[in-house]
Amino acid sequence: MAIPHAASGQLVDVQPLAGKLSEGRTVALFKSEELEVMRLIVPAGKTVPSHQVKGEITVQCLEGEVAFTANGLTQPMKAGQLLWLAGGVPHGLTAVRDASLLVTLHLRK
Repeated sequence: MAIPHAASGQLVDVQPLAGKLSEGRTVALFKSEELEVMRLIVPAGKTVPSHQVKGEITVQCLEGEVAFTANGLTQPMKAGQLLWLAGGVPHGLTAVRDASLLVTLHLRK
């Protein structure tokens, strides 16, 4: 069964999950030929190991807190903060508290 994605022009709710955050799952919200947007759920203590992608990305913390590492620097990222990374930059994170992140990827071919 295919994963449902938002259609062009369709509203998508990305409000904080609050009390339901611990039950949340990572989900791709939409994907086109050049762009993918996902809601990444990271439980406290979980690490997303360092990796890199070809295209540029943005990461917006919707709720919770993560320690985000890129360019040799680890910095706290809290709700309401956003970062941008050029393509090819190694990055990873560890959730300090349960976190929900909005991740946008430019899909380079």
